[in-house]
Amino acid sequence: MDLIVHFAEGFLKLFQTGADTFISWMKGIVPVVLLLMVAMNTLIQLIGEHRINRLAMASSKNPLLRYMVLPFLGSFMLANPMALSLGRFLPEKYKPSYYASGAYFCHTSNGIFPHINPGELFIFLGIAAGIEQLGFSTAELAVRYCLVGIVMNFFAGWITDFTTKMVEKQQGIKLKTEVELHH
Repeated sequence: MDLIVHFAEGFLKLFQTGADTFISWMKGIVPVVLLLMVAMNTLIQLIGEHRINRLAMASSKNPLLRYMVLPFLGSFMLANPMALSLGRFLPEKYKPSYYASGAYFCHTSNGIFPHINPGELFIFLGIAAGIEQLGFSTAELAVRYCLVGIVMNFFAGWITDFTTKMVEKQQGIKLKTEVELHH
């Protein structure tokens, strides 16, 4: 009987800990994420969606813009999963690479810009808790994570360009290199 009682107490403590964490997030990170989302939507409206779309199309011509700047801007302004929608402005040949880079940006920028992917913020917060216990700055961790991510995410996209070429050759196909937008 003691074993069953001990199990029940532990089971309930698990949910109490989850509830305590949830309440702490409601007082801390949730309002920040909500306000960042409002700010980004406002910024998009002020800049104009058509201007953002033109930037995306212009970015398709250069690998640095295509896999470093465009995914970062998409993640920052549109958040996950909408950041990946900017890939529609790229030729078919670069869409797999943009997805590789863009998907990573939704993770590596999350520490400094929590509105990008709030569903996975718990991963960064778990690492940050350990960093805090060691007495280090979580802001420094977030900035470093973002900067390393920008470089590594570029390489993820660029390397995918090479693998896409290999698959094209293996399959005997040629993906389009021109953008075809249908309005």
